[in-house]
Amino acid sequence: MHPGIIGKLGGKPGSGAFLLRIKTAVVEKNYIAYSFVLVRSASNFIARSARSAAVVIFAVLATTGISPSVWGLTPDDSLRIYAVNVVKTTPFERPFTGYGIYLGKGAVITAAHVIGRWGFLKDPHVLIAGQYLPATIVKEGSTEQTDVTLLSVDEMRLPASLQLRRNPLCKQPPQVGENVVVIDPERTAYTQIMSPLFIAPQFRWRFSTLIRDPVGASGSGVFNAEKRCLMGILSRRVPKYEYRQQYGSIIAESVSSAGYFVSASEIADFIPPEFRF
Repeated sequence: MHPGIIGKLGGKPGSGAFLLRIKTAVVEKNYIAYSFVLVRSASNFIARSARSAAVVIFAVLATTGISPSVWGLTPDDSLRIYAVNVVKTTPFERPFTGYGIYLGKGAVITAAHVIGRWGFLKDPHVLIAGQYLPATIVKEGSTEQTDVTLLSVDEMRLPASLQLRRNPLCKQPPQVGENVVVIDPERTAYTQIMSPLFIAPQFRWRFSTLIRDPVGASGSGVFNAEKRCLMGILSRRVPKYEYRQQYGSIIAESVSSAGYFVSASEIADFIPPEFRF
């Protein structure tokens, strides 16, 4: 403002109040501008924090095996991402399709009898996440010993959601009465761990890990319903008996079948350490 104008204003009554209003207006203007800067900085900070939080959340979900793509599904349905089809083509025979479970790092386990002996002659493939991939046999079991075969596929050909996943084996042995979820690519079924006392005595030492109902098929995964870890893979059905008393004697009557599964501890002993999660 021109000095002469200041001098003239200074000589008029009420000029001090007028100057005070000018100063107040300037202060308010500066305060509003400063507040705008603070709001804009806060908005930028929130936006950056949201982006960082999104990255952290994605990383946590990826490492814990929960994918954003399965939000809205029940937790049991989300386990089916680990279920695969295992296809073998024996020379001069039609292709046979069984089930298997993805562990992580490109590793897939199935029941040994799904592939059978001399598996390298059977051109094994794995159908996983919509990809039909050739599989290499890493280790071959047998029905007489450990009914598990370990396969490997090219991990880089899998979707990113699967490349980041790890399917942990349960560390605790199964307990009678525990709730379990049986998973294969087509279905999810629910049952419980059953005592070996309900099968014939001569089989109890060999088939000690059992599910109550004949659900699933060879290679289906058996998951702990609460801990979400892999308890084992189904191997075969075993006759189940009910006991009743008749004329003073105990009568065993075959009523249906139970499902025997190869336990997580047996699988852990069978597969190389790098595939134990």
